[in-house]
Amino acid sequence: MFLGALGGTGLLYQLQSYVEPDEDERWTDREAREAAELLRTEQDFDPDDPDGEEEVEGGISRREEREDAEELRGLIFAHWRGAGRSLHWAQAVLAHFPWLEEWAEPALTAKLRYLETLRAQAAQFVAPEVLVVSAAATALSMPELPHPDPAFAVLGGNSRALVDLWRRWQSAAGRPWEGAVTRAYLSYEIVRGIRSNRKGYDAALAGAAHLIESWEQQAREAATSAERAPRWRLTAHVPEASGAVPRHEARDFLDGLDTWTLGVLLTWTVEADWGSGVLTLDVPDLVAERLLSPASDLPCKPADAAPDLPERDHGPGRRPGIVRPGIFDDTPVFGRHPVTLDHIRALRTLTTGTDELYLVFSASGGAEVLPLATIERRLAKGWLGVLIAGARDLPGSVIGPEEPEHSPEPEARDAQMSARGQGVHDPHFGEGLGLAEGGRRTLRQTYGTEDRDLNLRLLALARGAHDLRSLDAERPGGLPVAVWHGLLTEDRLSLAPFRQPSSDRWHSGSGLPLGLLAAVQLYTTNANLLVEGKGHSPLCRHAHERAVVAGDDLLTVADLLARTDFDWCSKCGGCAVRRLSDSQLSYYRAAHRLHDIKRRLDSESDISDTETSTVMTRLDELAAWQPVDQDEWCSSDSWQWQDTIRELRRRGARAQAVNGPGEPNS
Repeated sequence: MFLGALGGTGLLYQLQSYVEPDEDERWTDREAREAAELLRTEQDFDPDDPDGEEEVEGGISRREEREDAEELRGLIFAHWRGAGRSLHWAQAVLAHFPWLEEWAEPALTAKLRYLETLRAQAAQFVAPEVLVVSAAATALSMPELPHPDPAFAVLGGNSRALVDLWRRWQSAAGRPWEGAVTRAYLSYEIVRGIRSNRKGYDAALAGAAHLIESWEQQAREAATSAERAPRWRLTAHVPEASGAVPRHEARDFLDGLDTWTLGVLLTWTVEADWGSGVLTLDVPDLVAERLLSPASDLPCKPADAAPDLPERDHGPGRRPGIVRPGIFDDTPVFGRHPVTLDHIRALRTLTTGTDELYLVFSASGGAEVLPLATIERRLAKGWLGVLIAGARDLPGSVIGPEEPEHSPEPEARDAQMSARGQGVHDPHFGEGLGLAEGGRRTLRQTYGTEDRDLNLRLLALARGAHDLRSLDAERPGGLPVAVWHGLLTEDRLSLAPFRQPSSDRWHSGSGLPLGLLAAVQLYTTNANLLVEGKGHSPLCRHAHERAVVAGDDLLTVADLLARTDFDWCSKCGGCAVRRLSDSQLSYYRAAHRLHDIKRRLDSESDISDTETSTVMTRLDELAAWQPVDQDEWCSSDSWQWQDTIRELRRRGARAQAVNGPGEPNS
């Protein structure tokens, strides 16, 4: 993690960036000052004015000169934001590795000096009084609108037109780089869709222009009257991508802030801690009112209320958790230290690919597999635990091949489906329900070669989760769909061997114990008959193939066998089965083979001596069957299993005694 924070576009790169003007994009202070002066003096430049084509000094038109000035303004603003982002990233990394601070101090000083140069240049393009007027405009309440005025008769009683005009003007007035001339064009919105030669058109246009000018005057008067109000000192937290830094996000630093807010930061910032993203502002009353409103994109609090800001934000005097050995995977497990919220933030900040699942240990919950977001929520509530391993930490020697195996032949694929006749004795029977097929399914649905190893590791770790709903597919950064197909199967379980015998020869069961299969999990969107709607598999198209979410219902095979009143989707069967372990799949196959033998002996057709010998051989094999872990095979289930085999052996022996050598049973 430390080397990753240094290399690539990490600390070493950032300390060399934005320390001086870029060789390819240089401009002088004079050029910046002249461009700002031009845009300020021609704020109300009319793009439709024919005088805009007149040439000025240098052989270019006024319009071209203004466009060049606007381009330079955008360039300076972009560099200022980039310098702030780079400084923020560098200081954020150093906060986790404070032993580097003294070494990095000269570079940080150069970055701070260049950032201040850019801020001063960008601030020249912002007029403080315009920002205050913009704040005053957004604070105005909607005035009484002159709906009965004869000037607006052409609107035909459309009262919404004047309301929309007010809202459009107020929105435009909140953007400081749009001058009064630009806002004056909004008057044409009121006659949109009305022919220009229609009677009353010009009167409505003039009336709208008069209204806009009156609103402009109200905003200027409100700004003037607020000049004597006391100023506010606010603490602002610059926004960034949630849970990450811009290094790993396409989203840029300060994204989401409008030009008015950026102008405020440039004009009234008196103190800045870029590492934690905390700025202290000293602003006029109207500006403070707008910043503190719920509609503001910049989280702010009065400076004396700063401690009430969200805990995730670090104040200027608070240092986040230092990343030392013993937190992640760099020491033996017995030497691990409890993880904190700051460590999780460091993990997201300093690693390019954060694992979404972790094996953790706590005295309260033992060993668990949890998503990173769940760990964060628990830590916020005081959870005490250590990280054991992430998906990328798992040993590759037990993960399996990264290349998908070739698809089985058609005969093998048919045998993998539910039993039909002698198919249950095929060695591939039920394979589609097992873990091995889950791994192959994940690989087949992973299209990026570089993702195969990661998906197999995520699959291996996710199999340790007791309840798949804890992996909530709707959480940000959830498991890939390919991994969900490795955890769940859409193949349906055949429970015929475990149903009770009945007089219906086609649907009669064998009464075998569920045994290892009793606790096999099934996930459905709805298992409650009191809730409207059919139950679907989380992988069903009717459920938009969204995978398992926290609100799904969890059943077991024992629940499924005990009820017959489920309202299931006919396409998917209503639920997805958690893939069977090797022991569970082995028992599933054995139970179906024993059920097939019982049905054969129950049938009215004759059985040859050769067939009877085959049946007896298979019964001997099934009598010797044991799960991989014999502790899973409880005594009552084992007794019932052996009792069924003994009964079938007696029936098979009677059939052998009746048949002559090679003669059919008569």
